[in-house]
Amino acid sequence: LLIIGGATAAFLVVVLTSPFYTTPSCTDNVQNQDEDGIDCGGSCAYLCLSQHQPPTILFTKVLTNSAGRADVIALVENKNISAAAKNVPYSIKLYSATRGLIQEVTGTLDLPPGMAVPVFIPGVASASASPGKKIVTNAFLSIEASSPKWFSMTSATDSRIVPEVLSPILGGTTAFPRIEVALRNSSVTTLSNVRVVTIVHDDKGSVMAASSTIVPSIPGQGQSVAIFTWNEAFPRAPSLIEVIPIIPLP
Repeated sequence: LLIIGGATAAFLVVVLTSPFYTTPSCTDNVQNQDEDGIDCGGSCAYLCLSQHQPPTILFTKVLTNSAGRADVIALVENKNISAAAKNVPYSIKLYSATRGLIQEVTGTLDLPPGMAVPVFIPGVASASASPGKKIVTNAFLSIEASSPKWFSMTSATDSRIVPEVLSPILGGTTAFPRIEVALRNSSVTTLSNVRVVTIVHDDKGSVMAASSTIVPSIPGQGQSVAIFTWNEAFPRAPSLIEVIPIIPLP
């Protein structure tokens, strides 16, 4: 009777508890398995907050031209050399000289390991002082610390094909400057619709111009040219030209 009773009790425990049991996972909002935190670390794909540094906003700048257009250029750095994040949401708030909020723009960006990624938004707002219009003078890009979903990646495990940027060439005229730069593809795979951003600095390191373009195709083992043009002169002589291809994370 004791044996039968024990077996019956064990059977009832299994039958009654199995409907309420869920297999531990990385999405159950519980720290279990070998996780270092709730659904992060260990065998989970995403890292915990304590395992990485938050993104660093190096600068956010409003660029205005004589036609009354305002562009925004920002640079976001991922200081983690062994972590990356995809589709990170950001917010850019545009302000007037009196610190009044004019507009807010949102978007997403990828943060490869150990790299700085540009955010360029052309024609984000009017910079003219026409009736009813406020002049945009300042912009601030922000990223919530909890927004990036970090996962392990290093430059060695990064499978992206990023074209090599050769030395930019400044041409055109003083009134209509032009920058050309060759992008070399060392792989055998053709790259399509590569977005490229350029940032122009003066001799004091200040950003004074920016632009972006799409290179339709860069053939395997070949190169293509990215061209950037402006319809008015740079405010000062260029000292440094950065050219950054933007390749999405896999």
